[in-house]
Amino acid sequence: THTSIYINSARIHQHLMKGTFSEGLKLVPVIEKNLEEYALYVDRHRILVFNYKIATLYFGAGQYESAIDYLQRIINGPMDLRIDLQCYARLLHLMAHYELGNYDIIESLTKSVYRFMAKMKNLTVVEEEMFRFLRHSFGVSPQKLKPELEKFLHKIKHLEKNRFETRSFAYLDVISWVESKVYGKSMGEIIFEKYKKSKKRKYKKS
Repeated sequence: THTSIYINSARIHQHLMKGTFSEGLKLVPVIEKNLEEYALYVDRHRILVFNYKIATLYFGAGQYESAIDYLQRIINGPMDLRIDLQCYARLLHLMAHYELGNYDIIESLTKSVYRFMAKMKNLTVVEEEMFRFLRHSFGVSPQKLKPELEKFLHKIKHLEKNRFETRSFAYLDVISWVESKVYGKSMGEIIFEKYKKSKKRKYKKS
């Protein structure tokens, strides 16, 4: 039945929360098959969310080209649903190109994504800082990039617990991405460490 779609959605969410991206990707073929089989019963909104979550799994697993493929489905799709996801899809798309080193398009892409998000009034402090970092990172040598990343992290780290900023972290964990760069770890490792710490805190409270 199409309830398996909802179950898999919850499973993907768990993998995103834990940072177990590669594990989560094992669900993708099944989800794709289910979405095809139950196309008549699945609303466009759910498909949009699936595409975004799958793109995030690919991004977290370092498979940026596949992430871009899924993000294109959102970016090139209808604009009448979930403006917030439309914004985050564009930002993640920009970050994937950054990771791939496609610097020839990054500058124009940064401008267009910034304009889009500003127009949709979807810019939080984290995104503002993200764009500032991207603008400053053009032409910066790898040796000088780490101090820039550290500065960026310093500016946004305290926002992790700010409830007004949580919306952006729910869709796009920019802080963990920056930390992975600063500490030389994978994004999955960073998120999994945070997940374990949060479990410990909950355990202590109970």
